[in-house]
Amino acid sequence: MPTKPVRLDYGDTIGIIAPASAPPDPKNIDRSVAVLERLGFKPKLAPNVRKRWGFLAGSDRDRASDLMKMFADHKVKAIVCVRGGYGTARLLPRLDYRTIRANPKIFVGYSDITSLHCAFLVKANLVSFHGPMLNSDFIKKDLPDFTLQSFLKTLMQASAPGSISDGYKKKTVTILRRGIISGPLMGGNITLLCATLGTPSQPSFKNSILFFEDLDEVPYRFDRILTQLLNAGLLQQVAGIAIGINANCHDPKAKNSKEYRQTLEDVFRERLLPLKVPVVAGLPFGHIPLNATLPVGVRVTLDAVKGDLTIDEPAVT
Repeated sequence: MPTKPVRLDYGDTIGIIAPASAPPDPKNIDRSVAVLERLGFKPKLAPNVRKRWGFLAGSDRDRASDLMKMFADHKVKAIVCVRGGYGTARLLPRLDYRTIRANPKIFVGYSDITSLHCAFLVKANLVSFHGPMLNSDFIKKDLPDFTLQSFLKTLMQASAPGSISDGYKKKTVTILRRGIISGPLMGGNITLLCATLGTPSQPSFKNSILFFEDLDEVPYRFDRILTQLLNAGLLQQVAGIAIGINANCHDPKAKNSKEYRQTLEDVFRERLLPLKVPVVAGLPFGHIPLNATLPVGVRVTLDAVKGDLTIDEPAVT
């Protein structure tokens, strides 16, 4: 079983790192500090968190060093990423997974941070959290209470968080294939998940509940991603599939095109239904304001009768 980190409490120190791209506005680092203080935590900036290196938030050495310093710092109880973007996978060969394994702590992010979720699960046997980030979510004035409460409930309570849809009012959920199945939760941004294939950080798909989402991918490119996972024989191993909200993944040319164009749901039905496992789409996670916190590696149940995903065990100790 993967190792669970110790739960977060008010007054605890949260480390702030930028393992991928830098925020568009450098002042958002200071805003990140302020919002964590308002929530009742003690923020701690990584030494290189303000750096910029082209499309990266500093060199690979700087960003990897920041991450390792936060894991080695016994005062830091949790680590939250500033944002995703690009570049996290470049850090993977530079990390000391024995130190990470010996110092399990809460680690939160999504999108490009998927690379780290996969590596931590495979190489450090650590539960980590696909959830909201500082620049992307917390510093925004209109951060939904749904997102905040999911974050706090999952990280601060040593009890099973239950339904990820608790308090979610939008009518986005669609059941593509009915059934109820349980298993360990694995996944993240599907493009980044594909990028792990053939690497030491490739997670196990066997009997897992796969969750995925993406951003700005038109249907044919989504088809290519799913086809790669099928051709690798990996999607055939999962027990169920939970799909988030894939922001801006429509085909802008479809309306005026004279040729047939598939929708994203068409792609999902064609590529996933032959697997004959439960599939639910439109769940509240992804590059969206209403972004639930999902613990990677813990046992969950995908209910493709009600249309929900429930976390069945505590994600923290």
